[in-house]
Amino acid sequence: MSNQISKATKRTVNWQKKIIDILLKYNMFFMLIVLIVISTFLSSSFLTQNNIINILRQNVGLAIVSLGMLFVILTGGIELSVGSVAALGSVVCAALLVEGYNTVEAIIITVLLGIIVGCITGALVAFTKMAPFVATLAMTTIARGIAYIVSNAGPIPTPSNTVDIINNARVLSIPVIVIFGLFVIILFFIVHKYLSFGRLLIAIGSNEQAVKYSGVRVNTIKYGAYVLCGLCAIIAGIISTIRTYSGSPIVGQGMELDAIAAVVIGGGRLSGGKGYVLRTIVGVFILALIGNIMNLVGVPVYPQQILKGVIIIAAVLMQGANK
Repeated sequence: MSNQISKATKRTVNWQKKIIDILLKYNMFFMLIVLIVISTFLSSSFLTQNNIINILRQNVGLAIVSLGMLFVILTGGIELSVGSVAALGSVVCAALLVEGYNTVEAIIITVLLGIIVGCITGALVAFTKMAPFVATLAMTTIARGIAYIVSNAGPIPTPSNTVDIINNARVLSIPVIVIFGLFVIILFFIVHKYLSFGRLLIAIGSNEQAVKYSGVRVNTIKYGAYVLCGLCAIIAGIISTIRTYSGSPIVGQGMELDAIAAVVIGGGRLSGGKGYVLRTIVGVFILALIGNIMNLVGVPVYPQQILKGVIIIAAVLMQGANK
């Protein structure tokens, strides 16, 4: 009889352990579900089509930047200039449109600018061995300063019949901007999951010396990660210009922190070697839902920042418990 009770107790403990492990492993998904449920009860406007589309449109840029940040963090690095680079992309794209360039030309030139910025940052980190924090912090001030100079410290309204064509475009009632964001997510997922570049990013963050000894050009891979992150940041700036019909030098303020937070909430490790594309996107939506529901119920912006910080701490503690 005692043996039967002992076996039953062990089975119960095992089930409890399995449930706890599942909750810890997929904590960000449960967190997202809880936020959706709470938001639905707090506001009848939350689940409306307009609100959902607004959430998606407003956070496409952050999602793309967070994916670029993920690839940098996988190498054990950090990118603090993404917000300033986004601002640079926003004002340059708008300024080019004002100067008479058509929309396609303005976007292409701005994208090339983002690649150049990423190349500079990547070269500083990968080939001069400058600390990522220092290199990207320097690029933060440079990019933001250029953005203020180009815009004369003010917004640059876009001419009519330029970006509004893209902004108003829909496919099955879904904005083209959102569809583009989905395409980028799929692309990053494929690169991270199935291509050697993505696997090497993880390997470098886990054990850089071992990867070097295996003959891989570690510096080239790191360089590529920063170039890609610069490209993501400039695209986020372009999206902001398209969405708001204006280029602004204050675009992207705090974006680098939100991007890092999204990666961490999604299970990414700041020391490198661990991170996930889809979970990072879940992290973006968790941050987005916090802001959205608080706006709907009229909560000021400062408490939102406090709650974001609490969620980041909780996510990190859950990661530690899941090791």
